[in-house]
Amino acid sequence: MGGYIIAKQHFSPTVFAFLTELSLHNEKAWWDSNKSRYIEVVREPALDFIQDFGPRLARISPHFTADSRTVGGSLMRPYRDTRFSKDKTPYKTNVGIQFRHAAGNDIHAPGFYVHLEPNACFVGVGMWHPETPVTRQIRQAINDDPFGWKKAAKGKAFADVWSIEQDEDETLKRVPRELDQDHPYADDLRMKSFVAGTRVDDRLVTSPGFDSDLAAMFAKAGRFTSFICSAIGLPF
Repeated sequence: MGGYIIAKQHFSPTVFAFLTELSLHNEKAWWDSNKSRYIEVVREPALDFIQDFGPRLARISPHFTADSRTVGGSLMRPYRDTRFSKDKTPYKTNVGIQFRHAAGNDIHAPGFYVHLEPNACFVGVGMWHPETPVTRQIRQAINDDPFGWKKAAKGKAFADVWSIEQDEDETLKRVPRELDQDHPYADDLRMKSFVAGTRVDDRLVTSPGFDSDLAAMFAKAGRFTSFICSAIGLPF
């Protein structure tokens, strides 16, 4: 029996009902009146999911953490940082979970990401907006090893699940001058983030099979995540 993991339903449709209501009443008075509901139907199921997903994550890589602490763990805080935003609504209307690399301590570390939002759920992998020196390291690795990048980011198993899509404001206008201007993946050398994503249905999230299906998706991004880790000197 060693190694067998039992399927379990962690999230119910009530998580999406709560987030829908929050989007309609995104204000402190409503939050204060409903915070106990948030803890019951969102936070506790999410922390339980994180705890249970740990063994599945370890099978993909032992260097990523499933941290079920209430503060400072894999579950992102529900409070928005409004200091530099025109949108002053105080609470996030989604649930964010990031399984970060053990060497990282923030959202800019390599990671596996889960985003729960009514009719807009998705999962992601990779590294979002790394610091400039780190970005250069990853671009250099792509530049120097196009075959390895092809296997990591263009292979059928990966592409059947994951999509690397960048808006124009998320890419440089041209390939950095120190890199190969005629590189076969020149567009990827212009990227500011190195992430891939895929949409998931709300019904999958609330099914007992979500954990195993999610682990299978993350596993198919193993080469992609491994390439990024290797590029910046981290183990995978």
